[in-house]
Amino acid sequence: MKPFLLLASRAEDAAAEEEYQAYLRFGGLAPEQLQRIRMEAAPLPPLRLSDYSGVIVGGSPFTSSDSPEHKSPVQKRVEKELAQLLDTIVAADFPFLGACYGVGTLGLHQGAVIDRTYGEGLGGVTIKLTAEGIQDPLLQGISERFVAFTGHKEACTVLPGHAVLLAGSAACPVQMFRIKKNLYATQFHPELDAEGLVTRIDTYRHAGYFPPEAAEQLMADARKITATEPMKILGNFVRRYAIPQ
Repeated sequence: MKPFLLLASRAEDAAAEEEYQAYLRFGGLAPEQLQRIRMEAAPLPPLRLSDYSGVIVGGSPFTSSDSPEHKSPVQKRVEKELAQLLDTIVAADFPFLGACYGVGTLGLHQGAVIDRTYGEGLGGVTIKLTAEGIQDPLLQGISERFVAFTGHKEACTVLPGHAVLLAGSAACPVQMFRIKKNLYATQFHPELDAEGLVTRIDTYRHAGYFPPEAAEQLMADARKITATEPMKILGNFVRRYAIPQ
C-alpha cells in the first residue's frame, strides 16, 4: 500500500522515537508503511499527496495560540509550513488525522478559537462521544465512554460552524472534531498508552505542563491507568484510508 505520512515536531529523541513506534504499533503498520518527517529538524521538503494514503500530525511541544514574540523561529517555520500544506489537504479533503497538535493546526486553519481556557494536565481523562461521534466511521467499535491520555496547554474553545463535534470531556468540551468527510483532529492522544505517557512526563518535566517536582507522582499515577480504546482510532484510520500500491 501507499505509505502514510507522519509529520512530527518533537526535538527530544526519546519522545520522538516512542511516538513513531506507537503509531506503527497501534496503526498496524510496518516501518515502510509510515514515512516520518521531523519538521523541527529541517524545512519540509516538497510533498505530493498522491504518494500517500493519508497524513498524520503528531503531538508537539509547540503552543499554537502563543503570541508571535513567544514563538521560536523553528515553531514559526513549522506553523507556516503546516498551514500551507493544510491549504492543499483541506481543499482535497485528503485523509488527515491530527493528534493533540492537530487541534491547534487544523482547528486554527479552519477558524476555530484556540486558547488556554481548557488546558489539561498529563493524565487519564474520560472521553464521551457525541451522537455524531457514535455514527462516525473513524470511531466505529469504540465505546461511547472511554479513557484516553491528555496533556495540553491549549484547546479549542469555539469550533467553526462547519466542523462536526465528535467527542468531549468534562474539563475540555472539544476532544475530537471532523471537517468535511476525511479531516480529523483529536485533543487526546490516540497513540498513547501508560508507558508512552511516562516517557512524555519524564521528557517534558521542565516544559511547563506541570510542576517539575510532580513528575514522579504523575508517572506512578499514569501506570495505574489502562487506556485501550483510543488506539482503535489509528487502526480505523489505516483500514479506512490505506490505498493499494
